[in-house]
Amino acid sequence: MSPTIGTLAAVVAILYAGCSRRPAVNLQAGAEDERHDYHSYGNPHQIKVAHVHLNLDVNFEASVLSGIATLTVERARLYPEGPLFLDTRDLTISSAGVSADGTTYAQARFEVAGADPILGSKLTIHLPHEARFVRIAYTTSPKASGLQWLTPAQTAGKKHPFLYTQSQAIHARSWIPLQDSPGVRVSYSARIRTPKHLLAVMSAENQLGEERPGDYSFRMPQPIPSYLIALAVGDLKFRAISSRTGVFAEPSVVRKAAKEFEDVERMMQAAEELYGPYRWERYDILVLPPSFPFGGMENPRLTFVTPTLLAGDKSLVGVIAHELAHSWSGNLVTNATWRDFWLNEGFTVYLEQRIQEKVFGPERAEMEAALEKQGLDREMADLPERDEILHIDLKGRDPDAAFTEVPYVKGMLFLRSLEETFGREQFDPFLRGYFERFTFQSLTTDDFVRYLNDNLLAGKALAKRIPVKEWVYQPGLPANAPKPVSQTFKRVESAANRWAAGQIAARAIPTRDWTTQEWLHFLRALPPQLERSRMAELDRAFQFTRSGNSEILYEWMLIAVRNRYEAAYPRLEEFLTSVGRRKYLKPLYTELAKSPDGLKRAREIYQKAKPGYHPIAVATVDQILFESRASLGAAKQ
Repeated sequence: MSPTIGTLAAVVAILYAGCSRRPAVNLQAGAEDERHDYHSYGNPHQIKVAHVHLNLDVNFEASVLSGIATLTVERARLYPEGPLFLDTRDLTISSAGVSADGTTYAQARFEVAGADPILGSKLTIHLPHEARFVRIAYTTSPKASGLQWLTPAQTAGKKHPFLYTQSQAIHARSWIPLQDSPGVRVSYSARIRTPKHLLAVMSAENQLGEERPGDYSFRMPQPIPSYLIALAVGDLKFRAISSRTGVFAEPSVVRKAAKEFEDVERMMQAAEELYGPYRWERYDILVLPPSFPFGGMENPRLTFVTPTLLAGDKSLVGVIAHELAHSWSGNLVTNATWRDFWLNEGFTVYLEQRIQEKVFGPERAEMEAALEKQGLDREMADLPERDEILHIDLKGRDPDAAFTEVPYVKGMLFLRSLEETFGREQFDPFLRGYFERFTFQSLTTDDFVRYLNDNLLAGKALAKRIPVKEWVYQPGLPANAPKPVSQTFKRVESAANRWAAGQIAARAIPTRDWTTQEWLHFLRALPPQLERSRMAELDRAFQFTRSGNSEILYEWMLIAVRNRYEAAYPRLEEFLTSVGRRKYLKPLYTELAKSPDGLKRAREIYQKAKPGYHPIAVATVDQILFESRASLGAAKQ
């Protein structure tokens, strides 16, 4: 890039930083390239969407949302004329209007481009210089990738239908026409009309009472990225946990969920002690039906979670600590593009473990860290090198490809290496200052590296122990990467080894007080190949096939498939047809697809299960069973 062009680019980047609350951190010529979002058609450096107002009707019979999105826009000074570019996917746009005052609208010319299989369709709206408001009338598709419409039979209560959204990574564009990029933060408001017997909730200020008028208003005053705009509609009840926390769930689930998550206020207090005040007023949790494809989604004010967390003993509430931690890392300070995804998830896994340490003790946190490291090692064994890099190259790829253990756990280990090197007395103030400095902003990886160098590493001899470039821009783990060690796990692993060597019977293993984390480590410590008689011995002793704990059952099912333990196959089918969590589906279908008979079985189960899966899960399983690896069922992603 020539100096003249580079200087102009830097000016544009600085103006964009100002109008979108971007951090003013050492912007240089060419710096706008690191902020360019390859997964959005939007032009926020020219015209930025600052606020979204939704006025939508929920139509369960047609499985569509329909209504109007009104966007408040801001022009950059160097772009006085020109169109607004928005992201859409499978939306039917019926009209567009523009206004200078938000009251009087004139019809606007618009074009919807052809659809890209990943990005959807670019919506171009022509607007005059003075236009500050854009009104778009539209209807979603029944197959919108960010919406799941459930029949009554797919819910806990079996009486009423259910709708929920999943906007991350780039699925908000399937139900809202907007600039669908994490680098664009918007406030939003909404009016949602539903059947009168159902309750609507959003990632915003929610109604906590029992009234169900079928007409709901919402307000989210803090600026958030589009992937955090969320909506759910169903037969929901609310139960308070503390003055600022509570649970929404179906009536038959809400009491159990409130008991399971009763420590959330303690978690919030622990997080605030470490990383500063909670900036979102309330922290509520919505327990969704089993088809939800993730463990949790950190929608601000209202975390969405899977019912598979309801183990009855609080052993799986690490997911709640994780989603709560996103209130700082991800929601407060956000990745600017999806190649910077690790800035959300690596930080959040680190914070999650610090929160658990304060609430449940150091050994619980260390067991969780060790399990995370095991999961990373297991997945990286099959990942191509390009997907082992924190600052991942996603050009031309679906950003959902970034959802591996790498941004989560490698990112956490990078931060842990900083903590171990500099000590908490230096690292904790650094991290707290980071959240304070970049509150309600979206950062790139290079932004963070510059901030790290300027505020922690510069001038310190210990910095030589931190190979930043290797951590961030190269595959694999550095040789000096942290290795979480749990003393409890050492005892569990010894028991597993003694049983595998035939030195002790399964029933003689002292498991009486084992936690879920110990059981998981035990299962992972077993030899990969086991005779069916040994599998049966374990099953008789510990009833793994009938386990009601989804994490333990999942680990056992992986072992059962690998060793063709047919006694577990009916339970495997039951599990795969009743749970839509991608964390479980992806490895189990991958393991099944490694053999011809397993692939046949997987396809038969999938045909039964597919109607209950979310579109994100469907895309994942389709790739495993019917695309490039269908013939041999190769395990690589």
